[in-house]
Amino acid sequence: MTYLDRLPLAGSLLATDYGQWSPELRQEFEDNAFNGQVGGRLLLEDDRTRVWEIRLAPGERVSPHRHVLDYFWTALTDGRSLQHTHDGTTRSVSYLAGETRAYTFDRGEYLLHDLQNTGDNLLAFITVELKQSANRPLPL
Repeated sequence: MTYLDRLPLAGSLLATDYGQWSPELRQEFEDNAFNGQVGGRLLLEDDRTRVWEIRLAPGERVSPHRHVLDYFWTALTDGRSLQHTHDGTTRSVSYLAGETRAYTFDRGEYLLHDLQNTGDNLLAFITVELKQSANRPLPL
């Protein structure tokens, strides 16, 4: 079992082992392997936290980004997404407004993924990274 197996990853598994990933998508993950911008807009950064807002119109996508800090997100709207994860999986995820999930990483662990709104309405989240984690924050 890997650490990804213990993370509360949401959604239905659609594919594994990079099934149906285009060469362009694989390259985008390689190019963004250390992208620390985990949201669309940084609302607040202090010694303890980074607070991000993510707002995606239907069809809009957030590029691959790397989570290394403990964090949680809360969905502000109902919606659906498609996510690719660095382990080669693809997931379809449904959200309810108010749904919240928390993630914890040991030293050296991370989650690299993208996020595309596959629903018909705005998909919005608040994500809070906790800087007092096992890993150092990535530069922005």
